[in-house]
Formats: sequence, structure tokens, C-alpha cells
Amino acid sequence: MPDSRPHFRPGPTRRRFLASSAFAAAATVGATPLLSACGGGGGTGGEEGRASAEELASILPTYRESEVAVAPDIPSENGSSPGYTSWIPDGELGVSVPEPPGNGGRYTAMTPLWGTPPGSGNAFWTAMDEAIGVSIDWQTQDGNTYGEKLGAVLAGSDLPDLVCVPGWELTGQIPQAISSRFADLGPYLSGDKVLDYPNLAAIPTAAWQPAVFGGALRGLPMPGAPIGGVVPYYRQDIFEANGWSAPTDAEEFLDFCKDVTAPSSRVWACEDMKWTAFIVHGVLPEKPNYFARGEDGRLINRYETDAYLEALEWTRKLFAAGVVHPDAVAVSGDSVQRFTAGEVLMFNTGDGAWHNTVVEQRSANPDFRMNAFDFFGVNGQDPIVWTANGSGIWTFVNKNLSEDRIREVLQIANFTAAPYGTRENRLRTYGIEGTHYTVENGLPVRTSQGEREVVPETYTFICTPGHHIALPDTPEVVTDWTSWQQRNLAFAREPLFFGRQVQEPARLASINDGFEDLEDDVVRGRQSLRDMQNAVAEWRRNGGDQLRDFYQGLLDEEEGA
Repeated sequence: MPDSRPHFRPGPTRRRFLASSAFAAAATVGATPLLSACGGGGGTGGEEGRASAEELASILPTYRESEVAVAPDIPSENGSSPGYTSWIPDGELGVSVPEPPGNGGRYTAMTPLWGTPPGSGNAFWTAMDEAIGVSIDWQTQDGNTYGEKLGAVLAGSDLPDLVCVPGWELTGQIPQAISSRFADLGPYLSGDKVLDYPNLAAIPTAAWQPAVFGGALRGLPMPGAPIGGVVPYYRQDIFEANGWSAPTDAEEFLDFCKDVTAPSSRVWACEDMKWTAFIVHGVLPEKPNYFARGEDGRLINRYETDAYLEALEWTRKLFAAGVVHPDAVAVSGDSVQRFTAGEVLMFNTGDGAWHNTVVEQRSANPDFRMNAFDFFGVNGQDPIVWTANGSGIWTFVNKNLSEDRIREVLQIANFTAAPYGTRENRLRTYGIEGTHYTVENGLPVRTSQGEREVVPETYTFICTPGHHIALPDTPEVVTDWTSWQQRNLAFAREPLFFGRQVQEPARLASINDGFEDLEDDVVRGRQSLRDMQNAVAEWRRNGGDQLRDFYQGLLDEEEGA
């Protein structure tokens, strides 16, 4: 059974978490897996800053609920993603795009892809193009090295018509290139103009907000889950067999890990839990939300907080106690494989691992059950779960396209953003019945041709509907996942600049480089907390204080100070 997960360099990096979540979005929002699938203040024209709240109000599209979307089996609660546990028969599917809307245009599109791209002219791409009325030449790139290719393409003269940019690639000069090389979609989508594209109008406003770059609506969003970039998983089957309960306190977690680790039996409690530690200790998220108001009202950065050091110290204790798997200490191997083999009882990664892992284990270990434990706080306090932006992946349109071609691109996006329970969504998600999948016992089963051809990282990355979890082949995952969201969202908070794209001054854009590697050294005992404090002091000298002043200026401007 082929592995449908994206593969990244080993190690618990933030990029790996984000990419895992992105792939989950492709799996749930975009391509439901099958039963057999394994400077200047930030006005609209400035090079730096962000659009103000007032400017956003005039930029963002009007929201209008879809008239064809089906009611979820598990409604949203506390802002959670709605869940669908049932397969909808073809005869009950709605129709949101009754006729091919395209005019026969031909387009080039560049997206990341983890795995082997299908051959050109395959039946899935042909069916999608015919249904939309266009022809797309896919220039898929290796997702593991996508940033390198993206930077080169944005700096070159041969820019594709459509370019997907994941949020974790917004480094260096890429944000400035987005503002200078891609079209302003506001004249076509802002306000009621979006109503010409009903499926785009049904995308939640929160997903459009982070698609504003350089003061203009430039991105077609792939809406994401409200939380899930980091999910702490545990082997529910092993826990239940031993009468264990998931830890609910930071100290309890450490004691539990010591009790269950048995190296002689090749069992360790956990992997590197640094990213869970950050959430447990309430550490601010990464940029552009990594500043908060301190007790004196002055902005304080995540690196300067006591919580940041306490999270590193807590993770350091896990490593020092010998409860972390040796391969995780060495940053080698595959954490999911160690988890499924029972060598590790808990690990954290993006929510993309949930469904994929459960499906892969069905034949190998029918008793396998994984779940996510709830985030807990420290010293009896509630956890702080920072809400994720409404979208973290966008596709941009070459600004050199004519107005007619831009409108045709928006028709493509309107098709790919069709909601769950529609004919259009079924085609984009599963392909052609009888060719790419069959329906057996009321559930879809992917054919070998479907495994080769229906990859989520093409049409799905153009644009998708609001985030939902639709996994009819594993309804228990839908129930577990949605309920985990609901419980943890009760502790959600929005950070400063939530949902906003802040383009930092180019001279300061790279001053955070190196912190993740230093964090990994600190928790493994190769560097000390004093070394981290020294690095933070150097960060302040090298531009951190200037960056603070920059963000303070944005707040002052917005608040009329």
C-alpha cells in the first residue's frame, strides 16, 4: 500500500508540522481519502506593513452561505470544523456549477507535490479540465524542496499563470515578490463582486483575510483548521489495554513518561514534544503573531517570555530523563513508524497524520487506535491555544494575465471550491467512478489507477471550500478529530495581528533564523538556557528592538495613537 503522507527531512521541525497539516487539508477539505488509500506603516501601497482593519473591510469579499452544501453530520462547535461521517450517494449530490464555465483557455500552474506526479494527459486531469472548460499544464515541484524552486521562479522572467505558495515558504524576499508579481483580485472579488462566483463567496471571511498581501487581495485561499498545526497523539489501544489515562498536567506527563518507558523492551514514552510544550506553556505563536502586550503595555516577543524558556526546560527534562526515543534524540528515522510499531506511545505532528495512519494500519494491526490528548496547562492553569489563521496556503495569479483570463481563472477556482456534497467536489476529490474508484458496501474504494492519478496537490491547491473533515471510511476519526477540536477550542485565543499578513522590513526579515536549531540543541542538552538567553540578547541588538518598534508603529497607527 503506497504511503500517502508527505515526506520531509527527519525531525520535529515547524515546517514539517505545517506541511503535515496542509496535506491533511488536502485530504479532508480537498481530497477525502478512500477506503483503500494508505516600512512604512502598512497602507495599501507600502512595501512593508499590513492593511488596516478599515482597509480590510473594503477589500474582503462578501460572505454568502452556499445554497447547495449539505448539512454536516457533526456541526461546528466552538469554531470547530464540521464533520461528515457518511458517504453521499451520487444521486443525492448537489450541483454548484451546472455547465463548464471556462472558455477553453490554457494555463500553467505550479504547486508542491509530495510523491510521484501522474503522467500528463491522465484521465483525472482530463476529466477536470473538461468539466471546467479549460486546459491546465501542471508544473508540480518536489514539496520537500519547493521553497528553493519557488524563490527561483519568482525571481525569474518565466512566471507560471498560477503559483501556489504555502505559508511556511513566506521567507526572505518571497512576500515582496507576491506583492509585485501577482494580480490584485480585489476588482473581481471584493465586496459583492464575489457573488459572481458563489462557491468563492461561501468561503469564510477568516480564510480570505490572510490572502491580503501588500494591501491587496491577491491569494485564492485553501482554508485551514482553526487548530491542528500541532496535535499530541497517543496510542489509545495500548493505553486502554494497560488501564492508563492520558496525562492532564505537565508534571503528571513527566512522571507518566518515566513510569512507562522500558528501553529493554524497546518502548519509550514519547518523541520530541517541544511543539506541544510551547502550547502547554502558552508560548506565543510564530510571526507575525509573535508579539504580545506585556504587563507594562510594551510589546514583548515570544523569545523574551518566561513561558518560552519554561517550555524549553520542560522538554529538556523529558530528554534528560531518557523517555524520548533515541532516534528522536538523534533526529533520524520516521516518528510515525516508531509510533505504529509501539516503540513510542506519544508523539506530536500535524493533523495530516491522523487519518492516513489509521487507514494504513487497518490490515497490519486491526486493533490499532490512535487519538489526540487534550492540551493542558501548567500549575493548575488552563492551557492557551492560539487560534490559527483562516488559511495558510494560497494560489496567486500572474498579474500579466488579461482581465478576461483572470476571470476565467476565477471560474476554475469557483469549481475547485465547490462544497462537500456536490458533484464538482466529488470529481475533484475522487475522480471518475469506475476508473479512479468504485463504491463497495456503501464506501469508496480507490483503484490502482486512482492511486496513481488522483493526487490532492493539484486542483485542490488552487482553492477549496471552508475547512471540514469528511472521512466516510473512518467515521471514528471524524468523531475523535472534531471532538478534540471542540474541547481545545474552548481555550482558544486570538493573537495580535490575527489573520493578517504583516510584511516585515526586508532588513529584519531574517533575524529569527537559527532559533529553531538552537531550541533543538537546548532541549537535547547540547546548549543551555543561558545560551538561549544570550541569543535573545543578540537578537535584540541585531534588530529585535527595531522589529518591536515596527510592530508598535503598526498598532499605534491602527489605534490612532
